[in-house]
Amino acid sequence: MPTKKATPLIGVLMGSGSDRSVAQGCLDLLQQFGIPHEVVVASAHRTPELVEATVARLEPTVLAYIVFAGMAAHLAGAVASRTSKPVIGVPVAGSLNGLDALLATVQMPPGVPVATMAVDGAKNAALFAAAILALTPAGEVLKLKDKLADYRARQAQAVIEVNRNLST
Repeated sequence: MPTKKATPLIGVLMGSGSDRSVAQGCLDLLQQFGIPHEVVVASAHRTPELVEATVARLEPTVLAYIVFAGMAAHLAGAVASRTSKPVIGVPVAGSLNGLDALLATVQMPPGVPVATMAVDGAKNAALFAAAILALTPAGEVLKLKDKLADYRARQAQAVIEVNRNLST
Protein backbone atom coordinates (compact mmCIF):
# COMPACT_ATOMS: atom_id res chain seq x y z
CA MET A 1 0.00 0.00 0.00
CA PRO A 2 1.55 3.38 -0.99
CA THR A 3 2.35 5.82 1.79
CA LYS A 4 0.58 9.17 1.81
CA LYS A 5 2.89 12.07 1.00
CA ALA A 6 2.84 14.84 3.60
CA THR A 7 1.23 18.12 2.61
CA PRO A 8 4.06 20.49 1.68
CA LEU A 9 4.80 23.45 3.96
CA ILE A 10 7.62 24.76 1.72
CA GLY A 11 7.49 25.10 -2.04
CA VAL A 12 10.92 24.77 -3.65
CA LEU A 13 11.16 26.00 -7.22
CA MET A 14 14.20 25.74 -9.46
CA GLY A 15 14.54 27.60 -12.73
CA SER A 16 16.37 24.67 -14.29
CA GLY A 17 17.15 21.06 -13.52
CA SER A 18 20.80 22.04 -13.39
CA ASP A 19 20.04 24.04 -10.21
CA ARG A 20 19.49 20.75 -8.34
CA SER A 21 23.15 20.41 -7.36
CA VAL A 22 23.03 23.80 -5.61
CA ALA A 23 19.58 23.18 -4.12
CA GLN A 24 20.63 19.82 -2.64
CA GLY A 25 22.03 21.38 0.56
CA CYS A 26 18.66 23.05 1.13
CA LEU A 27 16.71 19.89 0.38
CA ASP A 28 18.91 17.87 2.73
CA LEU A 29 18.28 20.29 5.62
CA LEU A 30 14.54 20.42 4.98
CA GLN A 31 14.56 16.62 5.09
CA GLN A 32 16.74 16.58 8.24
CA PHE A 33 14.31 18.93 10.00
CA GLY A 34 11.31 16.90 8.83
CA ILE A 35 9.80 19.81 6.91
CA PRO A 36 7.43 18.58 4.20
CA HIS A 37 8.25 20.23 0.89
CA GLU A 38 7.63 19.92 -2.80
CA VAL A 39 10.23 20.52 -5.51
CA VAL A 40 9.28 21.78 -8.97
CA VAL A 41 11.35 22.91 -11.96
CA ALA A 42 9.68 25.88 -13.64
CA SER A 43 11.21 28.76 -15.57
CA ALA A 44 10.03 32.36 -15.29
CA HIS A 45 10.90 32.79 -18.97
CA ARG A 46 10.38 29.39 -20.62
CA THR A 47 7.35 28.18 -18.65
CA PRO A 48 5.65 31.17 -17.00
CA GLU A 49 2.29 29.40 -17.05
CA LEU A 50 3.80 26.50 -15.08
CA VAL A 51 5.17 28.96 -12.49
CA GLU A 52 1.74 30.52 -12.09
CA ALA A 53 -0.01 27.13 -11.90
CA THR A 54 2.52 25.77 -9.40
CA VAL A 55 2.15 28.72 -7.04
CA ALA A 56 -1.65 28.54 -7.33
CA ARG A 57 -1.58 24.81 -6.52
CA LEU A 58 0.84 25.13 -3.58
CA GLU A 59 -0.63 28.34 -2.17
CA PRO A 60 -3.27 26.70 0.09
CA THR A 61 -0.69 24.70 2.08
CA VAL A 62 2.80 26.19 1.82
CA LEU A 63 3.94 28.79 4.33
CA ALA A 64 7.00 29.95 2.36
CA TYR A 65 8.80 29.42 -0.93
CA ILE A 66 12.49 28.84 -1.63
CA VAL A 67 13.44 29.70 -5.19
CA PHE A 68 16.69 28.87 -7.01
CA ALA A 69 17.62 30.61 -10.27
CA GLY A 70 20.71 31.73 -12.12
CA MET A 71 21.55 34.24 -14.81
CA ALA A 72 18.58 36.63 -15.19
CA ALA A 73 17.11 35.02 -12.02
CA HIS A 74 13.58 36.34 -12.40
CA LEU A 75 11.93 33.26 -10.90
CA ALA A 76 11.88 34.48 -7.28
CA GLY A 77 10.25 37.73 -8.37
CA ALA A 78 7.74 35.86 -10.52
CA VAL A 79 6.80 33.71 -7.52
CA ALA A 80 6.68 36.75 -5.19
CA SER A 81 4.33 38.52 -7.60
CA ARG A 82 1.83 35.69 -7.14
CA THR A 83 1.86 35.33 -3.34
CA SER A 84 2.00 37.36 -0.16
CA LYS A 85 3.88 34.56 1.63
CA PRO A 86 7.64 34.79 2.25
CA VAL A 87 9.79 34.09 -0.81
CA ILE A 88 13.45 33.25 -0.25
CA GLY A 89 15.59 33.69 -3.33
CA VAL A 90 18.84 31.81 -3.85
CA PRO A 91 20.92 33.17 -6.73
CA VAL A 92 22.76 30.35 -8.50
CA ALA A 93 26.32 30.89 -9.73
CA GLY A 94 26.79 30.63 -13.45
CA SER A 95 27.90 33.41 -15.68
CA LEU A 96 29.61 36.29 -13.88
CA ASN A 97 30.11 34.00 -10.83
CA GLY A 98 26.47 34.55 -9.89
CA LEU A 99 26.68 38.35 -9.63
CA ASP A 100 24.04 38.70 -12.35
CA ALA A 101 21.70 36.34 -10.50
CA LEU A 102 22.38 38.04 -7.16
CA LEU A 103 21.55 41.49 -8.51
CA ALA A 104 18.43 40.24 -10.29
CA THR A 105 17.19 38.57 -7.08
CA VAL A 106 18.02 41.33 -4.61
CA GLN A 107 16.77 44.29 -6.68
CA MET A 108 13.04 43.71 -6.36
CA PRO A 109 10.70 46.68 -6.74
CA PRO A 110 8.91 48.03 -3.66
CA GLY A 111 5.89 45.92 -2.81
CA VAL A 112 7.29 42.63 -4.13
CA PRO A 113 9.85 41.55 -1.51
CA VAL A 114 12.22 38.62 -1.87
CA ALA A 115 14.54 37.67 0.99
CA THR A 116 17.82 37.05 -0.82
CA MET A 117 20.49 34.61 0.32
CA ALA A 118 24.11 34.59 -0.81
CA VAL A 119 25.02 33.13 -4.17
CA ASP A 120 24.55 29.35 -3.83
CA GLY A 121 23.31 29.93 -0.25
CA ALA A 122 21.08 26.85 -0.20
CA LYS A 123 21.62 25.83 3.42
CA ASN A 124 20.89 29.33 4.73
CA ALA A 125 17.67 29.35 2.69
CA ALA A 126 16.53 26.16 4.43
CA LEU A 127 17.51 27.52 7.84
CA PHE A 128 15.68 30.80 7.15
CA ALA A 129 12.56 28.92 6.05
CA ALA A 130 12.76 26.72 9.16
CA ALA A 131 13.00 29.86 11.33
CA ILE A 132 9.89 31.28 9.64
CA LEU A 133 8.00 28.01 10.12
CA ALA A 134 9.17 27.77 13.74
CA LEU A 135 6.87 30.74 14.48
CA THR A 136 3.77 28.87 13.29
CA PRO A 137 1.64 26.11 14.81
CA ALA A 138 3.04 23.71 12.19
CA GLY A 139 6.54 24.63 13.35
CA GLU A 140 5.58 23.89 16.94
CA VAL A 141 4.37 20.43 15.91
CA LEU A 142 7.65 19.84 14.06
CA LYS A 143 9.62 21.20 17.08
CA LEU A 144 11.57 23.47 14.74
CA LYS A 145 12.79 25.83 17.49
CA ASP A 146 14.47 22.89 19.21
CA LYS A 147 15.85 21.51 15.94
CA LEU A 148 17.31 24.91 15.00
CA ALA A 149 18.89 25.29 18.46
CA ASP A 150 20.38 21.79 18.19
CA TYR A 151 21.73 22.58 14.71
CA ARG A 152 23.47 25.72 15.96
CA ALA A 153 24.86 23.89 18.98
CA ARG A 154 26.34 21.22 16.66
CA GLN A 155 27.89 23.98 14.53
CA ALA A 156 29.47 25.56 17.62
CA GLN A 157 30.74 22.17 18.78
CA ALA A 158 32.33 21.57 15.37
CA VAL A 159 34.31 24.82 15.71
CA ILE A 160 35.41 23.85 19.22
CA GLU A 161 36.58 20.48 17.88
CA VAL A 162 38.61 22.18 15.14
CA ASN A 163 40.33 24.32 17.76
CA ARG A 164 40.95 21.29 19.96
CA ASN A 165 42.59 19.51 17.03
CA LEU A 166 44.77 22.55 16.23
CA SER A 167 46.44 22.37 19.63
CA THR A 168 47.50 18.72 19.24
